[in-house]
Amino acid sequence: MDTNAGSFIKRDRINWISVTAFTVFHVGAFVALFFFSWPAFFTALTLYWISLSLGIGMGYHRLLTHRSYKTPKWLEYFLATCGTLALEGGPMFWVATHRIHHQFSDKDGDPHTPRDGKWWSHIVWMLVGDATHCNIDKCSHYAPDICKDPFLVWLSKYHYVPLVILGVLLLALGGLPLLLWGVFFRVTMGLHATWMVNSLTHFWGSRRFATRDGSRNNWFVALLSFGEGWHNNHHAYPTSARHGLAWYEIDMSWWEIRFLQTIGLATSVSRASLKFKLHSPACESPPKTFFHAGCRIAGESSAGSPLPIQPSPLRGI
Repeated sequence: MDTNAGSFIKRDRINWISVTAFTVFHVGAFVALFFFSWPAFFTALTLYWISLSLGIGMGYHRLLTHRSYKTPKWLEYFLATCGTLALEGGPMFWVATHRIHHQFSDKDGDPHTPRDGKWWSHIVWMLVGDATHCNIDKCSHYAPDICKDPFLVWLSKYHYVPLVILGVLLLALGGLPLLLWGVFFRVTMGLHATWMVNSLTHFWGSRRFATRDGSRNNWFVALLSFGEGWHNNHHAYPTSARHGLAWYEIDMSWWEIRFLQTIGLATSVSRASLKFKLHSPACESPPKTFFHAGCRIAGESSAGSPLPIQPSPLRGI
């Protein structure tokens, strides 16, 4: 693995496509406030859950990036398609960028560390270079599994198509209020919820594990992102499908994965346990897996012993 990701993450120019898109969506979100209706609000709420929990949390993140569980291909493709509705790019770019983040977390090469600036980690990193665009050649080094899948490659290239289709349907069914709330307001709120995982949860919150980065557990971000805010837990156990490890740490995406498991649609589900603590933070060599985070390589501890991921008591394990 390369010791830096400079060839993948560019910072040398303004990305006018991203600047224009984010500006339009933020303006649309503001305008939506003047077109409020309860049907539009609940439509936005439902789509917020579909895009952020099913799409980003379960699909892009825990399934495609970390392979924390397995599903039939049709379900994997459905979750990935839901992820495109969040306007966070296609799965190929998202997975590659997130794996880079874990390898270089809060160090040189991390695409969005707050150590380069809090606003940089929240949004600015996507407004420069080609942060929201990538090709197979660039991504194949970090996401070879995604690049070998024809559907995911197609979805990455045309990731905007599902959102456009959704927008047309909402406009036809409910007019401007449904469009503004179901697309512009909902997407903007979802973007900031995801961006807070990149920014806030690396400098604000509690630390249960002594990971080598600045990751934090943040209950507020966890609520907004359906469990993604338990970020220190995640960086300690990156391949765990469960991020909220304590009973009081609400993790809706994990509950949904468990539901899929009970009906036989999720198998090989990895789950971390609070019975174990990470050793102190020193990782002496770059990881050889793109699932690395914290002080342990996925599948082994810093001392080379098995990572304490506990199998779920549910069926299929």
